Amino acid sequence: MIRAVICDDETASLVIIRYLIESEGLPVEIAGTASNGQEALELIQKEEPDLAFLDIQMPKLDGFHVLEKLGEVKTKVIFITVYNTFAYAQRALRLGACDIIAKPIDVQQLKESIIRAIGWNFTDNETLNRAIHYIDLHYSESLTLNSLAEVACCTPSHLSHLFRKYFDTSAVSYIHKIRIRKAAGLLRSGVSVQDAAWQTGYTSMNHFYKYFKLYQGMTPAAYRRDRSKE
Repeated sequence: MIRAVICDDETASLVIIRYLIESEGLPVEIAGTASNGQEALELIQKEEPDLAFLDIQMPKLDGFHVLEKLGEVKTKVIFITVYNTFAYAQRALRLGACDIIAKPIDVQQLKESIIRAIGWNFTDNETLNRAIHYIDLHYSESLTLNSLAEVACCTPSHLSHLFRKYFDTSAVSYIHKIRIRKAAGLLRSGVSVQDAAWQTGYTSMNHFYKYFKLYQGMTPAAYRRDRSKE
């Protein structure tokens, strides 16, 4: 799981980035947020996340100065800005930023930026990374521990051990968690409960309701109804 922080003085941007990550089922854990440059610097130094989404224009310290002051911290930085100029891009790359993306943030742009910054190497174990990448691409298909082990070129028992070690869960539970995240995003966009289940690989509505309530704390219908009011 990629650990990330979001640093932006606009609350809307913090919410949008978190929402896009969760709705797309990306294996990114938000370790913290900051609303100004000084808080951003202290947060990154404390957490040493894999990735930081860093607004350029912030109070106290701008994003460029935050990156300059990070020193030996190995965090990859993606700059966010409403001023997506050539000069900004040049300075960002010169300072070692992985990417610069413009507001308003587009989900595809965000995903591609994360891929460029981190790649699909979600852990330090390449075998597990192959399995996770495959799940992200094929979550709507029939997936089993055996089929994933074949993709990852290892035994089912070894892959099961890796999921327990890195995520403290089984491979099957991880699959359901990703599917439900995707389903939640579909429901928020107005897709029907039945279509959300079908599009995320559930052929049994009973199973869909069971796992949705497990991971979201409410039924799909209640979730869709509540989010439609927001």
